[in-house]
Amino acid sequence: MSERRARSARCRAGAAMVLAGALCAAPRAFADNLELAVKATYLYKLAPFVSWPANAYAGPNAPLTICVQGADPFGPMLERATSGQAVGGHPLEVRRLARLDANSGCHIAYVAGGAAQSQAQALSAVEGAPVLTVTDEGRGGPAKGIVNLLIEAGKVRFSIDAGQADRNGVAISSKLLALAVTVKR
Repeated sequence: MSERRARSARCRAGAAMVLAGALCAAPRAFADNLELAVKATYLYKLAPFVSWPANAYAGPNAPLTICVQGADPFGPMLERATSGQAVGGHPLEVRRLARLDANSGCHIAYVAGGAAQSQAQALSAVEGAPVLTVTDEGRGGPAKGIVNLLIEAGKVRFSIDAGQADRNGVAISSKLLALAVTVKR
């Protein structure tokens, strides 16, 4: 075999190995992206089942603000999911924050924790404020928000801490409570 053919055969073999590796990794990457897409969708799909006090909004047409605190797993996926959406006449707005506090203007806060503020610190900072906190069992620390996302039987599910929701002044509908894997009172 000539040197040229041998080089060509090695290139094809190398390309085949790279392609095989990519195909093996693709299902996991697809699953990760699908999981994140479902979680991003949950963030705004929870809103119609939650009531905030009237003073939680700056005005009758003010946006319902979804904040992502700390390490953001969603990237532009959350904006794509919420684009053009509104809940109860309130357009959805997405904000990213390194630190969360009671005056951040968040209605829903996905609390991941980060270098500037841990998950537990962020949850503590909005305790008693009208914020629906959402945590992810697969990301962040052991602290849990009002809604805690988890994977059960390969599907994204959630648990709810109804007692913390009451303490934060947000009311969760019985329909959403019925869909939760567990409800803490």
